[in-house]
Amino acid sequence: MIQFTIKQNDFLSKEIEAFSHTDYIGYDRRDEIENYPMYLLTLKNDVNRNWRESLLKDAQKSLLAALSSDLPEIIDKIEPENLTVCVVPRAKKENSYRKDQLLFKETIRIAVNKLGDDFIDGTQFISRHTNTKTTHLRRPIDDYDNDGSEPYPGISGNTCNFSENLRGRDILLIDDIYTENINIDEDMIQALLDCEANSVTFYAVGKTIH
Repeated sequence: MIQFTIKQNDFLSKEIEAFSHTDYIGYDRRDEIENYPMYLLTLKNDVNRNWRESLLKDAQKSLLAALSSDLPEIIDKIEPENLTVCVVPRAKKENSYRKDQLLFKETIRIAVNKLGDDFIDGTQFISRHTNTKTTHLRRPIDDYDNDGSEPYPGISGNTCNFSENLRGRDILLIDDIYTENINIDEDMIQALLDCEANSVTFYAVGKTIH
């Protein structure tokens, strides 16, 4: 596991302690990363892909293994009484996705409920109600309207619903891939702070390197 700091910027009012499972790089350079997390691409399961059920289950198993290893280690490092685990929602309204396109969040829910009292399931505490731009798509996809705004300060608060149960909690916010300067995660962290979370720690399975 890799430990790093998310820096304060126009999207985020203070530095945040963060962790990732592995380095990440674009698919076309995947051979540069040992044990490349291909399962993340499978679980994104974007519009024109229809993966076999067995492939999706294998991807879930790989993600579950990473979470089961890393999340207890995070608890040991930051020593909160417990952590409420939330997930950065996908870019479009949740009801616009098929069930098999939401397996990243579902796998996190499964992991949290297996790991015991140190973790609280907050995977339903954030939901997207307004589409935003899907930033990881490098080129257009046939029959896919990538509508919505690019990241701007406050976009999370304007496009997501946040549960009142966030107030006063120590949050572990999880995303699949963290890329510096995109600022999706920074803005979501700030939204949680604005919801009066006691603290926010961030975890991404993959952290983009250049």
